Amino acid sequence: MNPRLLKGEHAPRLLLFVMLLGWCAALLLFRFVRSGSLTLGFLAWNLFLAAVPAVAAWLFARAMGKNSSTVERVAWFVIWLLFLPNAPYIITDFVHLTPRPGVPFWYDIALLVSCAGTGLLLGYTSIADVQVVVARRYSALMGWLLVVGTIPAGILGLLFEHALRKAFASPGLAAAFLTVNGVLLLAFERLRKRAPRPGDYLGDSDARLSELSWRQAVAVGTSQAAALIPGISRSGVTMGGGLLVGLSNEDAARYAFLLATPIIGAAALLKLPDLFGADAAGIRGPALVGALCAAATTYLAVKFLLRFFQTNRLTPFGIYCIAAGLICTVIFAFS
Repeated sequence: MNPRLLKGEHAPRLLLFVMLLGWCAALLLFRFVRSGSLTLGFLAWNLFLAAVPAVAAWLFARAMGKNSSTVERVAWFVIWLLFLPNAPYIITDFVHLTPRPGVPFWYDIALLVSCAGTGLLLGYTSIADVQVVVARRYSALMGWLLVVGTIPAGILGLLFEHALRKAFASPGLAAAFLTVNGVLLLAFERLRKRAPRPGDYLGDSDARLSELSWRQAVAVGTSQAAALIPGISRSGVTMGGGLLVGLSNEDAARYAFLLATPIIGAAALLKLPDLFGADAAGIRGPALVGALCAAATTYLAVKFLLRFFQTNRLTPFGIYCIAAGLICTVIFAFS
């Protein structure tokens, strides 16, 4: 790991951020004094939200560099992933740019450019910190591929999860999309970039995954967002994306599981407040048992599937999903 993350040599960067945030705060304060209006006061809150992932990424790097608990490490990583969209989101504040009395129009332009630039810089440095940590476990390039592959699905999930869940909240639709999922799995095998070769699974899988380009990593990671639709398999469509960019079945499965881990962890943390709310009384015990069973079965399933895909394809899973989806569609249609 980059020793600067652990030895306090981040001070120049911290000083830069303090100066940038102070500059933005001064611009906001002067605007309020000059106009007497808090019209753009929301920028202060947006800057705070943009700073959260930078702090979380640094604390995640610190936790990974010492004998901290796994819970602490996972917590900081999930907080980083949840708040990361706030860093680039501040760019959307330009929609509020319009001439207003009290201050020159150019002043508001300078204010928004300063805040947006600071937010983007905070987001970029947080991504760089996380990449350094991931590179300690994998190669440096693999670290970047995992980070850039995770971010698109995280952002899309935060933006559209509620709308899609509301639109497709029907057992019949879930069964129909399970059928669609099966068709997709068969299509991925049909349209894969290259046919399986004997010995595809031999050698260093991480080295082979590191040959992905940035564009391919983003494309495969973004495909996870399809799982926001009930009935669509996250791992299945992510594996399919891997096949389309030239990965073997085993490498595609490995990359899919690596990408799914932070996304699923972040989604679970996002739903924790609901579990501790008043409406969840009486289900916390069953939820805990279910979570433990899910963790155990997931571990066993991943081990089995990684070995299975060394010499097998997605075809049997596609056939199963089509059959199960059609049967369930008929059952729901006449029930």
